[in-house]
Amino acid sequence: MGGDTIAAIATAMTNAGIGIIRISGTEAVHIADQMIRLKGKKKKISECGTHTIHYGFVMDGERIVDEVMAVIMKAPRSYTKEDTIEIDCHGGTLVMRTILDLAIRCGARAAEPGEFTKRAFLNGRIDLAQAESVIDLINAKNEFALKASVDQLNGIVSETVEKMRKKILYEIAYIESAIDDPEHYDLEDYGERLLSVSEDLLSEISGLLNNAENGSLLKEGIHTVIVGKPNAGKSSLLNVLAGKERAIVTEVAGTTRDAIEEQVLLNGICLNVIDTAGIRSTEDLVEKIGVDKAKEYIEKAELVLYLVDASIPMDTDDYEIIEHIRDKNVIILLNKSDLDAVVTKEEIISRLDKKILFISVKNREGMDKLYTAIEEMFFQGKIQMNDQVFLHHARHKQALAEVQKSLILVKNSIEEGLPEDFYSIDLMHAYEELGKIIGESVEDDLVNEIFSKFCMGK
Repeated sequence: MGGDTIAAIATAMTNAGIGIIRISGTEAVHIADQMIRLKGKKKKISECGTHTIHYGFVMDGERIVDEVMAVIMKAPRSYTKEDTIEIDCHGGTLVMRTILDLAIRCGARAAEPGEFTKRAFLNGRIDLAQAESVIDLINAKNEFALKASVDQLNGIVSETVEKMRKKILYEIAYIESAIDDPEHYDLEDYGERLLSVSEDLLSEISGLLNNAENGSLLKEGIHTVIVGKPNAGKSSLLNVLAGKERAIVTEVAGTTRDAIEEQVLLNGICLNVIDTAGIRSTEDLVEKIGVDKAKEYIEKAELVLYLVDASIPMDTDDYEIIEHIRDKNVIILLNKSDLDAVVTKEEIISRLDKKILFISVKNREGMDKLYTAIEEMFFQGKIQMNDQVFLHHARHKQALAEVQKSLILVKNSIEEGLPEDFYSIDLMHAYEELGKIIGESVEDDLVNEIFSKFCMGK
């Protein structure tokens, strides 16, 4: 890492009780000496021990800017493995900006987004998977995402990847040694042993890829669209799921003209719910635009909640909706079960054989059944939040898929009786792809892209 010193506001840019300005780099202590006058013993920051906290004032010349606490963390025992000073000040936006501007005038430069964590990665304190977990932790929207992020930060992903890499590296080294020194290393029947190792690794990777799909759904949420005819109760369902009056509900059909989006937590499952305009034939230009948008959302949906008003007969509008959702993950909700039903389960199944639930949005009945149905559809009947490893980043999954391909090639080479140096080529590719997950042999552009998504000051 370069020898420059960076500074940023590490807390939110809004008025609060406390604000933190973070300074990191070779000149961090020197910059703090220029800015901070300690109270009492009158020592400089540079004279204080590491991992101590001191009371004093930020000074701009002889003018007191703020009363602060200064935290000192000297290299290498800091987040970035560099000298780091954190100034705890009052949390007014003007106060924080003034202190940051002063730090820059004293020799620091403004940090880029995620640059503190980037330095922690480049200086070897954490690997790339752990660095990514930092932003995941900040952005966690549910309990699962929080736990998965903490596990990844604590190294569960890195440990899993490193174990696989060690197994692969051992086989590469053995093959290379046997080729260079056949007198001391025997390759007879080696293919059989390598086949067993490859199958074990493939089984482990298959499990990780399966978990990755579940992990992405739990972390990011299931893209869910509520569809149905006007006045079927779609907006009321959204309000019940959201636990608040998110959508306008009236007796007038066609009230919802545009899509309304809301993130909903349903017993631990995160749903990114879109309430669409009622789908029906209409001459109203504005309503027609809403209907067309609803059809577009259906195409992108991972889950469709098809709400049917069971108290009125099905018609051509229902049949058109069914054609649009036939190939999707669908849960059919027969609403208004508190009224006399004229739509039967058998009638629905004859046209669309999907999961059917009887609910009453008005009386808030059947929501527990909906949760169970989603769990069965996406998570094989049970959400597990134990010590399983979840690699939910797209680049992690891509790397694992490449590893899987390489190990299948190794298996094919063994079964076809090809020379051992064919094995090592594909094993080395698998080894390198696993390394990309933890940040070994990755392009600078990728590293920059990852950290550009971080918030300022982290």
